Amino acid sequence: MPGRQSQRLWRKYALLGLASLVLAACSDQTLPLNTLDPRGPIAERIDSLFWLVFWIAVIVFVLVQGALLVAIVIFRDRKVDGQKEPKQIHGNALLEVVWTVIPTLILAGIAVPTIGTVFDLAECQSDSFEVEIVGRQWWFEYSYPDYGITTANVLVIPTQTEVCASMTSEDVVHNYWIPNLNGKRYLVPGSDTELRLNADESGEYWGQCAEFCGLSHAKMRARVIALDQADFDLWVEEQQEVPEPPAEGTPEWEGLQVFMQTGCAACHVISGVNEPTRQEVTVVAPDLTHFASRGVFAGATLPSGFNPTQEEREIALAAWLADPPSIKPGSFMPDLGLTAEQIEVLIVYLESLE
Repeated sequence: MPGRQSQRLWRKYALLGLASLVLAACSDQTLPLNTLDPRGPIAERIDSLFWLVFWIAVIVFVLVQGALLVAIVIFRDRKVDGQKEPKQIHGNALLEVVWTVIPTLILAGIAVPTIGTVFDLAECQSDSFEVEIVGRQWWFEYSYPDYGITTANVLVIPTQTEVCASMTSEDVVHNYWIPNLNGKRYLVPGSDTELRLNADESGEYWGQCAEFCGLSHAKMRARVIALDQADFDLWVEEQQEVPEPPAEGTPEWEGLQVFMQTGCAACHVISGVNEPTRQEVTVVAPDLTHFASRGVFAGATLPSGFNPTQEEREIALAAWLADPPSIKPGSFMPDLGLTAEQIEVLIVYLESLE
């Protein structure tokens, strides 16, 4: 009986482990992360190196396992009278040298392209398009020093252009990862690191903070939008514009009053409305000047799903404004106790900031 119970228990553990693996393999359709789908020259270079090493490993595996199977079959104990003991090769200097040299040559063959790729991708080119990325708990801030633009959650870049991202962190160690465009790179407090990004085609590329950084680490996403040069230039012009103040008495104006009077302005900045220095804000929070143009908020986690409708976006925004810590545990954005009416007009105002 104990033996059968033990077997049943192991079967349950095995099924549980298998189910865990299957669930872990299921991709989150709201956040497609596929490092095997390179969409730019830098990612393609990494992908080529991966497949080179992979197929070398496959060949080595097949040869080693094949030799093992051959040895098991040929030199198996047949329990036949008079069977001779196989010839022993222990101490055979020639064989030991051979099977030491072969792995050394294989590793050297892998090391050469690996080291070459690492050094080629390590530093940005002198004529790269520059952006600055700052990691914060739990969102990414993006700045364009040549254009005077600061935004959050969505990095917009021109296609077929090498982008050099200078990165750091303001709190803990983060890790910036856009698998379709490059590998991972740390953001370290008090230090600057660089990451090269280059997208072949216009489109949307998702990423994730890949270093555990606190309670809402899993909700610290990254979104990159690549635009053709003409569209990117138009985006720059729009981002440099200061939104027109809403007319008094309109729902937008009422939303602005909620923003200024309930504590939002203590952390968030809107150009032309409030522009405090970093020393004056309670917590450095995303710049909301062109909030509606980004499509996502709350660390690029809301709204969930592809191409959400305006209604879905407003529902997600209402839930976020009602109680941020319940959506992102540990969020520095507090529950301000806003009423349903305040949330409604605040959403109208924020959605006007295009």
